[in-house]
Amino acid sequence: MSFKQPELPYDLKALSPFVSEEQMSFHYGKHHAAYFTNLNGLVDGKAESDMPLKEVVLKSEGPVFNNAAQAWNHSFFWHCMSPSGGGAPSADLVTHIERDFGSFDDFKSQFSTAAAKLFGSGWAWLAMDSAGKLEIMALSNADTPLRHGKEPILTLDVWEHAYYIDYRNQRPKFIEGFWDVVNWDFVKQSLGTPFKE
Repeated sequence: MSFKQPELPYDLKALSPFVSEEQMSFHYGKHHAAYFTNLNGLVDGKAESDMPLKEVVLKSEGPVFNNAAQAWNHSFFWHCMSPSGGGAPSADLVTHIERDFGSFDDFKSQFSTAAAKLFGSGWAWLAMDSAGKLEIMALSNADTPLRHGKEPILTLDVWEHAYYIDYRNQRPKFIEGFWDVVNWDFVKQSLGTPFKE
């Protein structure tokens, strides 16, 4: 069995002006696709090729982990955004956020700061532990809350390939624009139902 890159939940140009069609064509069509190609080459004929992608992320190391995790992380990331996203989350989601961060604005500020200050490449995550507590995790490279026993709820890719065509070295500006497309319906869904790639 080979791993297949999922279709985007919207057109390549749908998130403009946050990210352009050109940016998305490189990010989804080149970078994300390459992780699946590389992963399939690494696991061909091996036990991992018959595992669910999430299981490969949890059990593998080295190049297999790097490509499997990046494949999974991106598949999750696309759903964290929507052309009709942005604004404020539903009242019950705000209640969860206020419980663990004080206020929605405090959460946004803490998440944005974590994303901006992450050194090098990586991901800013909102994750939930087994007790239902939310926390922000700034994780390098391909790392994911899954490896820390936590469930991903929201993520922002801050690898340069996620924004460099449109924003060059202005990561904070990219982060600021992310809030205009956040898919709060997906975030709420992720609180109760783990993502199935």
